[in-house]
Order: sequence, then structure tokens, then C-alpha cells
Amino acid sequence: MTSPAHLRIDFVSDVACPWCAIGLASLQQALTRLGDSVRVDVHLQPFELNPSLPFEGENADEHLMRKYGIDEAQLETNRAAIRERAAALGVIINTGHGSRVWNTFDAHRLLHWAGLQDPERALALKRALFRAYFTDNENVADRSVLIRAATDAKLDAGEAHRMLEGDEYTDEVRARERHFQQAGIHSVPATIIENSYLISGGQPPDAFERALRKIAAAQRPIDIR
Repeated sequence: MTSPAHLRIDFVSDVACPWCAIGLASLQQALTRLGDSVRVDVHLQPFELNPSLPFEGENADEHLMRKYGIDEAQLETNRAAIRERAAALGVIINTGHGSRVWNTFDAHRLLHWAGLQDPERALALKRALFRAYFTDNENVADRSVLIRAATDAKLDAGEAHRMLEGDEYTDEVRARERHFQQAGIHSVPATIIENSYLISGGQPPDAFERALRKIAAAQRPIDIR
């Protein structure tokens, strides 16, 4: 008789990254398929794509064309491909012409706090922040948006407000960002399993499922009774 493998998963991502929304949805679909054969602890880890953005953000078209050296036609082609991949996973992305990119540091502080409360509610918060950013085109640097997302995830809104008004977890989030950058993570999403295996990018559920099954098989202890 074999016991289920127990895996640690570190999901390194940014709220402002559409491929991170796709990657998280794919990972969670894969975990659903695996059922009770694998037990996992998912730890959300911070990564900022645009750490220097001000509160008011920046026009997304201008920002993305400058950052990736592409023109408007290429940008729209890329967006259409992302929207299609996301929709297949139940993730609705409405960003487009006129959207803005926002600073996400306070969102990462909130996620860190949520993870200390309840990892499952932290995952719900992450999904709520993705919805705010990509579906509703809201400013996730706005603390009222962050507190509403916390409420949607059934976290304590008063405690979330208190935490955001101060500078709690600033050092901890910065330290986690440095840790993963120094470990070689320079693009996201990055899914790290058992501190040893890296799955890069917003892979489809099948890819996550195959990788997790293989890793679990190598990790699973044999219980002889």
C-alpha cells in the first residue's frame, strides 16, 4: 500500500501577469485531476514585473510596446492569443486598448499576510486580484480594491485595512523577491516543486499533471503493512 506523496509547491508570480493567471488556473486544474493521489501545500511567492510604477500606473499599450519592442498589431495579436488561452481555463481577460498597468507591491503584501492566515484563502485572494486586474480593469494599487478582494476571499477586511495602512511585511516581501531572483527566477510564472523542480511559464493543465505525477512517483514513500 502506498501513501500519497506530499509536495511543496512555490508559485512565483505577479498579479499583473496574464500568463500567471493562466498558469495558476492550469495548476489548479491539474491538482483537481490528481485528486487524493497527491497532497500539496501551495505557497504564493512575490515577483514584481514593474516595481517602479507609480500609484496612477501607466498606459498599458505604451508600456508593453516599449517593453517588448513590438507594434500595435503585434500587441493585439498577443492579447488575442492570451485571451483565448485564458478563456479555455475559465479566466476572463478584458484588458485591451485603454487599459493601464499598475503597481502591485501592496497586493503582494496583502497576499503574504493572507498566506499566514490561511493558504486556501490566500489562493482565493490571488484569484480575486487577477479578476480585479484583468477582468474588471481595476487599480490593484488602490487599497479599497485590495480590501474588497480580501473580503471576496473571506478574509478579515478590518485586519486587511489595518495591515495595508502601515508597512507590515514590506521587508518580508522584499526578502522573498530577492530570494527567488537570486535563485535564477527572472520571468514568471515559475512553479517550483520540492525546491528542486522548475516548471516555467503558463503551461497547460496536461503539462502540470504529467510533471506532478512524475515527481510524486519519485517522492512517494512505500507503506508496507
